[in-house]
Amino acid sequence: METSKPITQVCGKPSGTPGGRPRAGGRVFSVLLASSVSAVSVAPAAVATTDAQHLGAGAAAVAPVIRWGACPPNDPMPAPGPRVRCGTIEVPVDWSQPKGPRTSVFVARYRGADPAKRIGVLMTNPGGPGNPGADSAMYADRDFSPNLLKRFDVISFDPRGIGRSEGVDCDEAITAKIPHRPRDAAEFERLRALNGELAKSCLRQAGPLADHMDTESVARDMDAIRAAVGERKISFMGISYGTSIGERYARLFPHRLRALALDSAVDPARPSAERYLTDGSVALDDIFERLVAVCEKDTSCVLKGRKLISVTEELFARADAGTLREPGPNGPTRRKVSAHQVVDFLYAALSRYTPAQATEQLAALHSGRGDVYLGESGPELPWRLVLCRDNDFRIRDHTAYRALLKRAAKAAPHVRYNSQALDMVLGCQGWTPPKRPSEQAKGVLPPVLVVNALHDVATPLAGARRMADAFPRASLLTVDTVGHGMYGMKEPKRAIDAYLSSRRN
Repeated sequence: METSKPITQVCGKPSGTPGGRPRAGGRVFSVLLASSVSAVSVAPAAVATTDAQHLGAGAAAVAPVIRWGACPPNDPMPAPGPRVRCGTIEVPVDWSQPKGPRTSVFVARYRGADPAKRIGVLMTNPGGPGNPGADSAMYADRDFSPNLLKRFDVISFDPRGIGRSEGVDCDEAITAKIPHRPRDAAEFERLRALNGELAKSCLRQAGPLADHMDTESVARDMDAIRAAVGERKISFMGISYGTSIGERYARLFPHRLRALALDSAVDPARPSAERYLTDGSVALDDIFERLVAVCEKDTSCVLKGRKLISVTEELFARADAGTLREPGPNGPTRRKVSAHQVVDFLYAALSRYTPAQATEQLAALHSGRGDVYLGESGPELPWRLVLCRDNDFRIRDHTAYRALLKRAAKAAPHVRYNSQALDMVLGCQGWTPPKRPSEQAKGVLPPVLVVNALHDVATPLAGARRMADAFPRASLLTVDTVGHGMYGMKEPKRAIDAYLSSRRN
């Protein structure tokens, strides 16, 4: 059960995009920080086919050293500073076959500035899946506080199959043929069949690595890096998808963790398609209601209160009736706008959360006059390769899919559903079946810090609460803002830095 109390009041900015770096700028809102302590132990998962402790012990034998050297060019970014070195490590493609084929993982290390005050190694991952992670270490002097950099070597890596690590190649021409939002049973089955073809193309062109990009394999790679740099324990900070890596590592190697900070936490409980879509949709609807409340008082908002609600309702009604048209400079064009496009539009406008711009765009779409971007969302390939192996999002058939959308719309009446969440769910239909997680390994976990915005469309607060509940000792720090990736804000950064620096080995 969660309990919380306010601890401070500060000003902060809505943060960045899902899985990416915090976005600079944005409207300033008050931020309320609150702490909560969970006392629920990690629930055991299905028994794995391989022993987690055995694989952890074998990591050192796989790669005892990393040969560090100068980092490769990283255009358009500047060259990393003199304290940064890069290298690669070879790890098993399939950790259940440690003597089988290998894949390379790109690693970067920032050497701490004060060896006399050194605590140890801080491993990090900035999110994704699909984003290179080594930049966190290559540009640690830009992203982390000077005090933290005095006390830690920062190590990060591009997860297997991503960025400068050995890559995965698929026939992405297939993606253009996949229905965006299946309208009937035939389109749903076509979507499922084409997703399956895409998965097979990845295996055909990239080999078995395409079937082993799940987060548990990434966590095992991280322990191989730990062993290679000769550290008995590591501290870890993950943002967004990076919190999944941290949670998996804690499940597999609890005895190897000194501290675990999880910023903008992914639900660790392997949610069903329904819960994943519902949590995301409710979070987006919550931000819509916040926009309504803010615009009642904000003179920069074109639409106010009930007007904002009624305009959105009318947009959906016109889209459902087939009478909504794309805006143009002189009035409505002849191109129809579907209800699904309105949902995609709302997701983009609300996740960026600039109230004046959001209401201006809504007003332009309603009047038919102005410049409004209306694109289709869609699942990125790395989402499929990783998330479809981590989660069981399978839906029985088109009838079940339609029922799922109706229940989501009932839970989130202003926005209908979260388009990014639905992209992920649909992207997993017909994909490689999900991988069974390993059971919780024996070992004492350190106290864990989970940080989350109260209003986050990518990692909703409900999932962050489940993340805190997944550990015997965890504190949940909530930030009263709209955003994703709290470490870019002053007070959350201070809290995370203090936690990482004060934990005893």
